[in-house]
Amino acid sequence: MRSVDTLQIMERRGTITSAMRQAGEDFRTRFAVAQLDPLRALDTAHLRIAELGPRPDQTAPGPRIEAARATVWRAIQVVGGIASPAGSCLWHVLGWQQSLKEWAIEQGWSGRRVSPEAASGILIAALGALETHHTR
Repeated sequence: MRSVDTLQIMERRGTITSAMRQAGEDFRTRFAVAQLDPLRALDTAHLRIAELGPRPDQTAPGPRIEAARATVWRAIQVVGGIASPAGSCLWHVLGWQQSLKEWAIEQGWSGRRVSPEAASGILIAALGALETHHTR
């Protein structure tokens, strides 16, 4: 997992604490349980075969998935929302496992690119907020 490697490297360098790394890894785990990944295999339980549709009890995500989605959403809100730099960074770097460099190249606010140094700072700040939220 690239996001975990990024967190481990940042911890080894001393730019984040072990608690910040753990908060990031917990976010990534919940993101995966929430099934928010951009690409997933087809769920064959929801295939329509002839006139048969999906079973009514399987049309909605299960309680575990819903709980994970709620946890991810609360974490994103804690760092400023999905449209904020920190929220976007968590979603793409920890959730979708993009590299920080890829995320920085693709993102921009007010028509300006995000430098690698700024991207690292955004992730550090987001992890600090997650750690504080996580320990409450």
